[in-house]
Amino acid sequence: MIINKDQVLAERPTKTIFRDGTTVVKLFDKSFSKANVLNETLNQARVEETGLNIPKILEVMTIDGCWAFRAEYIPGKTLQQLMEENPEKIDEYFDLFVDLQIEMHSCTCPNLNKLRDKMHGKVEQTGLDATTRYELHTRLDSLPKRTSVLHGDFDPSNVIISDEGKPYILDWSHAVQGDPAADVARTYLMFWLAKREDLGEKYLKLYCKKTDTAMQHVQKWMPIIAASQSIKRKDEEKELLHSWINVVEYE
Repeated sequence: MIINKDQVLAERPTKTIFRDGTTVVKLFDKSFSKANVLNETLNQARVEETGLNIPKILEVMTIDGCWAFRAEYIPGKTLQQLMEENPEKIDEYFDLFVDLQIEMHSCTCPNLNKLRDKMHGKVEQTGLDATTRYELHTRLDSLPKRTSVLHGDFDPSNVIISDEGKPYILDWSHAVQGDPAADVARTYLMFWLAKREDLGEKYLKLYCKKTDTAMQHVQKWMPIIAASQSIKRKDEEKELLHSWINVVEYE
């Protein structure tokens, strides 16, 4: 299949997202197994059932021997684009961003994988020493067992505002169920990795204020989320993430 450059909406080393008429196709390279692609589409299909505004999955297929899936195309701009184009509206956009995450966290989806199981597995993949891994596993087991829908990669580039002004949440490949504070910790760290610490602090304070969440509760998740994010990261990003992992309290 030949993809014209003007059709491409986003391109990553291992995947290409392009428009095909009134739909969008997410094409994975051959490093993605059938199981991985089917798991992502299953996540998204399950989240569809919660009633959240997300693009609907239309079909799964192969293109030139590579797995792909087709979903609804939502014409519009990402929240990231709008923030960059209209910096004077940053407070308005952050209000919407946080409200969307709160709405998501109010939903449950019992068939999603559990965050706790995923994080235990991630900790073992970090290559950290046994003592640090033990402390991370122990901290993880002490944190609340909740069942909210978590996005796992919730940042402004994964929210699109349609031409009609309706917000949609994109990219559900990391979706799990668990404690909302873990999802918040992940978003906060993503702002730091993007060297936008100011926006990270703004986001965290706003989320905690709107939900009456203790900031300390989110901070308890930081070392665990940082450890999971350190896998396959660039060296300069690993240095920052390891500084968060070292926040672990040894008792």
